[in-house]
Amino acid sequence: MGWAYAAQMKAALIAGGVDPSQVVDLAHDLPGHGVEEAAFLLREMARGFPPSTVHLAVIDPGVGGRRAPIAIATKAGPLLVGPDNGLLVPLAEELGVRAAYRIDPARLRRRPAVGTTFDGRDVFAPAAASLAGGARPSVLGPTTVPKPYSIPKALRARAGARGEVLHVDRFGNLITNVPSRWVGTMVSRLTLAVGRGRVREVPWVASYESLGRGALGTLASSFGLVEVAVGEGRAADLLRVGVGSNVGLAWRRRPRTRTEKANSARPRNRR
Repeated sequence: MGWAYAAQMKAALIAGGVDPSQVVDLAHDLPGHGVEEAAFLLREMARGFPPSTVHLAVIDPGVGGRRAPIAIATKAGPLLVGPDNGLLVPLAEELGVRAAYRIDPARLRRRPAVGTTFDGRDVFAPAAASLAGGARPSVLGPTTVPKPYSIPKALRARAGARGEVLHVDRFGNLITNVPSRWVGTMVSRLTLAVGRGRVREVPWVASYESLGRGALGTLASSFGLVEVAVGEGRAADLLRVGVGSNVGLAWRRRPRTRTEKANSARPRNRR
């Protein structure tokens, strides 16, 4: 969305009575129109917020069109506000959907809208402010059923996986949908193929420092997913890939060392 538009939305929240100190910025630098990537990040970043939270999210290619503005009440407590294009659904399903409502702009206390291209400021922010002030979601409009959407899941093989890139962060790292726990701790190298690029053998490491400057490799991201990275560089640029690119992984467990074998062979203490 960008900071200039975000500032206008925050102004609408404050005008609606929200304490500025209670507004937490998650991200304003995501690629435009990237609903799928934003849905993944919203689900991941919103974890840990208290039950009283109102999550306001806007990636809205269909603004001014037929897509509905919605508010979702969850069983865990948080309320979600945004466009009905799939953006809110992964987080809502994780929190448990209690009910969803189509926002009627006529029911909102707001300034007259200027144009039809900025529902983030003119509809969503006033609705979120109303909810943050204690209004019930049902006062915003009639019940509705959100448009379905699910984040793509990786396919697991006996010694590998097939998935795709869900997110490219600002450092050019590729966050895949392959759970890092599938790789485990007994692996030191992976066979990697991303997009239409050639198959490469790369290291599986514990940190960016372990890669070395300019070296391509893989590691467990903070999302708990396999990440493809370049030490002090940009994997997205090196591999010329982006969100939605296919990812293929294969791995072999390294042989256990003598110490590991000895430790596993020691009998447990008996009481």
